[in-house]
Amino acid sequence: MLYELIQFSDQIGALNVFKYQTFRTGGAIFTSLLFVMLFGPGIIDLLRIKQGKGQPIREDGPKTHLAKRGTPTMGGLMILAGITVGTLFWANLKNPYVWIVFGVTVAYGIIGFYDDYLKVTKRTSSGFGGRFRLLLEVLVAAVATYLIMSLSKTNLQDALTVPFFKNVLIHLGVFGFVFLGSFVITGAGNAVNFTDGLDGLAIVPVMIAAATFGLIAYLIGNAKFATYLQLNYVAGTGELAILCGAMIGAGLGFLWFNAPPAMIFMGDTGSLALGGMLGAIAVATKHEIVLAVVGGLFVLETLSVIIQVASFKLTGKRVFRMAPLHHHFEQKGWSEPTVVVRFWIISVILALIGLATLKLR
Repeated sequence: MLYELIQFSDQIGALNVFKYQTFRTGGAIFTSLLFVMLFGPGIIDLLRIKQGKGQPIREDGPKTHLAKRGTPTMGGLMILAGITVGTLFWANLKNPYVWIVFGVTVAYGIIGFYDDYLKVTKRTSSGFGGRFRLLLEVLVAAVATYLIMSLSKTNLQDALTVPFFKNVLIHLGVFGFVFLGSFVITGAGNAVNFTDGLDGLAIVPVMIAAATFGLIAYLIGNAKFATYLQLNYVAGTGELAILCGAMIGAGLGFLWFNAPPAMIFMGDTGSLALGGMLGAIAVATKHEIVLAVVGGLFVLETLSVIIQVASFKLTGKRVFRMAPLHHHFEQKGWSEPTVVVRFWIISVILALIGLATLKLR
């Protein structure tokens, strides 16, 4: 919206500032943060009234979590609203990458919202059928990946780039790349969903990943920086930095209310949407593998669930005291704040390693 003001920059020189993605990214951060901070209390009160008893708590989970009964969920609505406002105000709305990534975010948010709705109304910790939900996620991801391919240069359309190697492109073909993109987007959405189990645990690593990919998107979408760093230039992706900024701002606002003891939970509404958004940005910027590094915490959480289920089905024994991984450490005696802060530290380290791939080529 505000990007269109550059049309009048010839008459008013100060409007030239809206050309710069860095300025608009900062604007998106502030706008999203302000929106969530101002309207967050009202949204929380409304959700508390509508939900009554709040999000159901797992009976087999850590006993300390039973004290959280009555806390409302669907806090992802606050985050999505903040991202929407920040994006609409500051992004170039003529950029197709903006709408593809935003579309994935909203679609995954709707899927997560329905899941949260069933949990609250049926008073159960499980939502609607896992297979049907996964099918919907894959369909959204496949369409988004195909659209991203249609925007890419011919030599990059079906290519997987490999970190640390400047000229390595693995061409997967149309079906191969659609499969990869669908896996990355769907996997990222569900990985963040698995991580969202403690107050403040998921949102900070999400913001760290968003900041990292905001920088990556800016560099990849800038021909001069991409050439200097020997990266594959993808025209138009720089605008995704504004979406990352909106995610950071909305995340900061949400963290204000989600800090221990949480006034509201993110729910699948937020975790699926944020993970899907990160996955779509990674596919658009051709940094799918780097997402696995930067979002390594999410990967570990997901692997812990897969290993736990597979081990129990095959041997009848559990590898972890409880899955996902953060619950394992809780069961070992770590306090919730200790688990959360240490996982944040891991996220920062992984983000730095991910950023190192930009120069070490």
